[in-house]
Amino acid sequence: MEGGISTICFATGMAAIGSIFQALLKAGDHVVSSRFLFGNTNSLWQTASAQGLQVSMVDATDVANIEAALTPATRIVFVETIANPRTQIADLKRIGELCRDKGILFVVDNTMTSPYLFQAKNVHAGLVVNSLTKSIAGHGNVLGGALTDTGLYDWSQFPNIAANFRKQAPAAQGMAQVRAKALRDFGASLSPDAAHQIAIGAETLALRMDRECANALALAKLLAADPRVAVVHYPGLSSHPQHALASNLFRAYGALLSFELKPEIDCFDYLNHLKLAINATHLGDTRTLVIPVAHTIFFEMGPERREEMGIVDSLIRVSVGIEDTQDLLSDFSTALQAVGN
Repeated sequence: MEGGISTICFATGMAAIGSIFQALLKAGDHVVSSRFLFGNTNSLWQTASAQGLQVSMVDATDVANIEAALTPATRIVFVETIANPRTQIADLKRIGELCRDKGILFVVDNTMTSPYLFQAKNVHAGLVVNSLTKSIAGHGNVLGGALTDTGLYDWSQFPNIAANFRKQAPAAQGMAQVRAKALRDFGASLSPDAAHQIAIGAETLALRMDRECANALALAKLLAADPRVAVVHYPGLSSHPQHALASNLFRAYGALLSFELKPEIDCFDYLNHLKLAINATHLGDTRTLVIPVAHTIFFEMGPERREEMGIVDSLIRVSVGIEDTQDLLSDFSTALQAVGN
């Protein structure tokens, strides 16, 4: 689906991301990462920093911030396509061009878009991450992750490839080292049953994503028009700072959105009034899932880090599912009426 030359599957999406750190980086290396990251990925980079890796977290919506952070020790630039939960979009094309020109490995986490909405190979990504747990499997019933080599990066220029892997063809060196030093050594293998469930889910990826994206756009427009909502974060809205960029990059705008209620409305009261949407932390499910972000998945970061990421206490994340559109809109609208009167 990613148009690559090789893919390694893992037990989870985080195992796929962790394999990059484990197999390809060493103390003293430098990574430039988007600061708008999935909470566990942010935690991974903190762990890596404590073990001698240098990590610069920057606003990746502008390539200038990436370029300014580069050092002679920079080995990897890491970004997500659409950030969770505020939906910031990295300056993917220009970052890819910068990495290509500098000979730096560009790693793109494509989970929030999936290969159906976006091909990271088209922006010169060398490695592409997908959490198979999310949209590709799509039913909230299995875990898995994947790392794909697009064939665009020249591994012969990557300084951390061990001598025994240099014996292979240059195109195979990176993944050979990942397979041995991460998949094998840490045992994060995808089980046969999980692989089977993911394969079944992947058959309907296009159908599900079309419906989820259409539902998400309709819901975002409804919420944006409601006076009880302070702001909606969704790339499909013209008010989104990267709306034009998303329109140029992606087939559709994704199934993730978030919104902030007006200060006088308690977000827990609102969530308790929803009947169709489910309170859950997952993403890319057939069912619509909601969660208060600051109090749950980003609580560990602390208030200062949340403020840097623009995560306020009233922020609610929504992973939009495939329910009947009118049923979905009615649920969110009725709950707003209940708490806003």
